[in-house]
Amino acid sequence: MRRYTVLLYPEAEGGYSVVVPAFGWLATQGSTVEEALAMARDVIEVATRGLLEDGDDVPEPDGDVLPMVAAAAVAEPAALSA
Repeated sequence: MRRYTVLLYPEAEGGYSVVVPAFGWLATQGSTVEEALAMARDVIEVATRGLLEDGDDVPEPDGDVLPMVAAAAVAEPAALSA
């Protein structure tokens, strides 16, 4: 089984956007976390099939090492004067 990192972003109007960095920021979405992950699996499978059919390389899986994700707070930039 191949394992890829997916990033889920909660949307203000509800649901989640999902991106798959290994596939050039392939994206999908879902109404719940579970649905978003299922959609991610589907889009990865479709993309993989397309790459193989075209004779292109499939991105290497991430393996068992999961990335750490954190938010970094930064100060608002000063307004530029003309």
